[in-house]
Amino acid sequence: MNREPKTEALEVSHQVSIYPITQATTATFTELYFRLTFLFFIQRGSKYVLHPTQGEMLGEEGDLMIFPPGALVTMENRPVMNETYRALGVCFSHDLVDGVFSDVPKTQAERGVQIVRASEHNPSDILSLITDTLKNASLPEIIKQHRLLEPLLWLRAQGFNLPTQVEDDPISQVRRLIETDLSHPWMAAEIANHFAMSEATMRRWLSKTGQGFAKILLHTRLERGLSLLQTTDSQISAIAMDCGFKTPSHFSDAFQNRFGIRPKDIRSAKG
Repeated sequence: MNREPKTEALEVSHQVSIYPITQATTATFTELYFRLTFLFFIQRGSKYVLHPTQGEMLGEEGDLMIFPPGALVTMENRPVMNETYRALGVCFSHDLVDGVFSDVPKTQAERGVQIVRASEHNPSDILSLITDTLKNASLPEIIKQHRLLEPLLWLRAQGFNLPTQVEDDPISQVRRLIETDLSHPWMAAEIANHFAMSEATMRRWLSKTGQGFAKILLHTRLERGLSLLQTTDSQISAIAMDCGFKTPSHFSDAFQNRFGIRPKDIRSAKG
């Protein structure tokens, strides 16, 4: 099976993508899974995170929050009064992170969520470097790749270490396949065949993660839907179809059941 991933990012290089995020209403998003390294630069409002081992954390306006691959968290984006929550999410590939942190001992690599405080480090400087690099169409790709290492080098110089050679766990592998075409009617047997397993073996493989195939499929689709609501102006009906839901109402019901808020209320403070 040969499916190419799709992206709705504002700016894309081979290994870095930027997602502008806006949200009008406070909502709690449970069990969000990060397959790649994500950096969230908070521009307005705040981001509350509940990590299963680290506990509660709060990122404020101007802060940078770093989510390592494999992180599974509960998150709440909090707008300020009469203003929407705004942030830029920057996604780094494994290869790019490995290029800077591969020699860091695993015992020193931070596998939890890290906060780079604006008052201490001014992370907006590296955000400018990333956006300027991606927007410069005249730069040769090899120069872009070198410049996109600089933000990671800056983080390392400031004492922040990111994990590399992350175990490609079952959830990550299955999500990566599903994400190649969310509108495809994925079936357990098809997924198992892709990984050269019987369906029974695949279900045992996934059972070690605490999530079955149906839950992984639904969560992957809903989280992409959430991302599209926050980062695009696409109609909700189109988002529902793109994410593999049969009808907009099916998407809305599943979204509200999981996140406790209707999709339209992500974009509007009225609800």
